[in-house]
Amino acid sequence: MDEKPKKTWRHPQRLLFKLACLGTLIAIFHAEENWRGWHAWQKFKQAWEAKGEKFDMADVTPPPVPEDQNFALTPIVVSSYEATLDKAGHEVRPRNTNVVDRLSMITWRDNHWAKIPQSDGWQASKKSDLKAWQAYFRSPPPTNSVETNSFPVAPLPQSPADDILLALSKYDSAIEEIRQASQLPYSRFPLTYNKENPADILLPHLAALKSCAQALNLRALAELQNGQSGKALADVKLSLRLVDSIHTEPFLISHLVRIAILQNALQSVWEGLAEHWWSEEQLGALDAELAKLDFLADYKLGMRGESGLQGGIIECLHQHPEQMMDISRDNYNSRKMPFPARIIWQMIPSGWFDQNRLRCARMMVEFFIPLADENQRTISPALTRRANAAFEADIKHRSLYNILERMLLPALGNAVEKFARAQTSADSARTAIALERYRLAHGEYPELLDVLVPQFIAKLPHDVINGQPLHYRRTSDGQFVLYSVGWNETDDSGEVVFRKGSTPGVDISQGDWVWRYPAR
Repeated sequence: MDEKPKKTWRHPQRLLFKLACLGTLIAIFHAEENWRGWHAWQKFKQAWEAKGEKFDMADVTPPPVPEDQNFALTPIVVSSYEATLDKAGHEVRPRNTNVVDRLSMITWRDNHWAKIPQSDGWQASKKSDLKAWQAYFRSPPPTNSVETNSFPVAPLPQSPADDILLALSKYDSAIEEIRQASQLPYSRFPLTYNKENPADILLPHLAALKSCAQALNLRALAELQNGQSGKALADVKLSLRLVDSIHTEPFLISHLVRIAILQNALQSVWEGLAEHWWSEEQLGALDAELAKLDFLADYKLGMRGESGLQGGIIECLHQHPEQMMDISRDNYNSRKMPFPARIIWQMIPSGWFDQNRLRCARMMVEFFIPLADENQRTISPALTRRANAAFEADIKHRSLYNILERMLLPALGNAVEKFARAQTSADSARTAIALERYRLAHGEYPELLDVLVPQFIAKLPHDVINGQPLHYRRTSDGQFVLYSVGWNETDDSGEVVFRKGSTPGVDISQGDWVWRYPAR
């Protein structure tokens, strides 16, 4: 029999039919996932916006200020960022290497052969080691080096304070220029808040501000040692102006830098109180400056900014999903990704991005933002632990709905603790100032804090951890101990706990947060 001819034309037809079915299924799947994600996100967003919550960077971006009244646009401050940003906030490409940053002081480049002295300072009831700083400034470069000491030094050692002030005299003109600039009423740095990817927003000014504040604090300490409390007060106030200069920035890192500057500035306040170097008038001025600080409100701004950053990054990834392959790198070039891989990432349903944005936003507004209670003036460690546990539970099981939540949410619990510590530090300093004003008037510290009100302080700050009064007692040597129960929420009778191992120092997660002077 003759064989029937094979109908080979049917095979391509079947293949095309199967591909059409597959394409239809993929389209239905995408439509379903996109609608599901969009609907869930819109429902969540509308419900929380009705409560007053905001989710976009534009909602937390500080408003423009008059240019001629803007501290951040004065020449010396501009020098801290103009290598990478111009006054309008546009990026400078390539970087301008001819710019001299006059705001940065005592950088690692100055005497990179000598180690900058470190100390726990007032948080450990320790005075600054001015001799160590004297040695740092007088430290000569290695014998085989062509470098020279960048600081002026006397031929023979003077007192530590005199040698420090001589070394820091290289910054005298810069500091006076900053002091004049600080008289301007506004401060808004020209940051590119409208970046498509908020992760690319540059913050070059933060390191410079922190460096300048370190020089101011060291100078204030040396001035106090030399009996120049008026000059020391001016430098402490200037440090606190630097703290204020970035308080409207909606970035968590900006507020952590502010906290570091504050803790540094309080060393001078603490040492001046310990040695009774501040006058009544100066104490009043210090209290007025510290009373302006509100780290509970700043915490909420930082958290809302963090939420806005997360949303902006997710929206950017929504538009450029191939960048998910390299979300953690700084200089990503998507053209390096193989073409097939880019196609696969482009096929991600947009609804998955909405689901991830919802997970991030829900974690922030339901758990982390409410941790600071501005009305009660408290931050709860217990609620912080609850928030951390909720976050861990939310990302425990990997899914396409939490992949970005895992990537974008930082360890927020540690940040919460630092904000609570910062507000406690400012409150303790104000209470200690009131105690010193009482001592100046009566010759000794009081038995109870209540007698300070209203003559020496308008209202006593309470412990931000539990809302109870700060613990206070006079000691047998005529001094006092003032403390918060700290992050462990336990009264440890004023005990400070130190970390062990490779990173020694005060462990603010344990023990009490103490304001105490060295025994005389």
